[in-house]
Parts: sequence; structure tokens; C-alpha cells
Amino acid sequence: MNMQLIQLLALAGIAVYLVLKLRGVLGTRDGHEGQRTDMVESVNNQPKLAVIEGGPDEDITDHASEGSDAAGALLGMKLAEPSFSVTEFLQGSKGAYEMILMAFENGDIESAKTFLSDDVYEAFASVVETRKEKGLTIEVEFIGVRETGLMGASFNPVTNLGEVDVRFVCELTSLVRNASGEVVEGNDTEVKRQRDIWTFARTMGSSDPNWQLTATGE
Repeated sequence: MNMQLIQLLALAGIAVYLVLKLRGVLGTRDGHEGQRTDMVESVNNQPKLAVIEGGPDEDITDHASEGSDAAGALLGMKLAEPSFSVTEFLQGSKGAYEMILMAFENGDIESAKTFLSDDVYEAFASVVETRKEKGLTIEVEFIGVRETGLMGASFNPVTNLGEVDVRFVCELTSLVRNASGEVVEGNDTEVKRQRDIWTFARTMGSSDPNWQLTATGE
């Protein structure tokens, strides 16, 4: 083997080494192969995160106009308690509405006391007591909540007290009987719609998850 052949073999060995080294660093591509997945994900993550962090919170704007006082209050509640969801709250408020309303109509307001402010509890209890004194009983069949909507919200950043006004439209049948059992109002076949606006309040970030009914209206 002469010296020229040895030199050629040495150069070929170096070339193969360099090719393998470059393949290890850059990877391989065939034809019109797209960008590497990890590079695409890295680039794509940037604008997505920017939109999520800098754009409107749909959990708020689905229920309150962007830039409104209510939207600002809901944002304050979320900052005080990041796990708070407006959508989940409104879903839960329907169950609370039915439970409290039926406790009131059935004269068992004590069972809902935990979910009532002192003022609301006293007002409801007073009506229930008046009925008993007059010998009146109410028979109600709750059919369901047909509409629910957020009407307003407020937040106190000093006390972290959040308040949400919710509009309910429900369907039910009801009748009132006197002490003799005679029907003096309503009937059990006519379905009527009832509209209420209730205000729920809670200290955001507190360990107590329960909201309390603090005001009622129409």
C-alpha cells in the first residue's frame, strides 16, 4: 500500500467522522420534511400563552360585558381566589335557589339557615311564622329553573367580599290551604313562572366554600 493510498483512506475516514458528527447535532431530513416538532411547539407556545394571559377571560365575558363594572368585580374575585369559576358558580346557584325556595315554601326555613344571611333568615322566618299563625299551608311542586343569568357583581378588595346578583326564572305549581284544608289560592294544575333576583355573597379566599343569600328581589 503506497503513501498516496494511505492518505486517501485517512481523508475518507475524517469525512465520515464529520458527517456522523453533523448528523448527531442537526438530525436528518428527507425531501421536504417539516420543522422539527419540538421547535414548532416551542414557537407556537409563545403566542398562545400571550393570548391566554393578555386576552379576555371567557369565563367572565360569557356572563358580563368586557370592561363593565361587573366584569371588573368578577376579575377581582378570581384574583383573590384563582379557583373561582363564574360558570360553575351560576350552575351551583340553581341548586341553591331551588333548595332555599322550597325550604321557605314548605315552612322549613331552618334547614337552609346556613345559606342565609341573618337579615334574610329573619325575613323568611317571619313570613313562615305568620302563615302558621293564620293556619295556612302551601303545597308546591318545583318543576325547574328555566333561565339563569348574572345581573351584576361587586367586589371589595379590602375585605375580599364578593357579591353576585343572579336572575332566576323557574316554573312551579302552588296552592294555599287554610286551616280547614280548603284551597284559598292557586291550584295544583296551573304551571306558573316565577322571577327572582337574588344576591349571593362570600368572602373570597376563605376556607368556607358556601355562599349566602343576602338579598332578594324581582
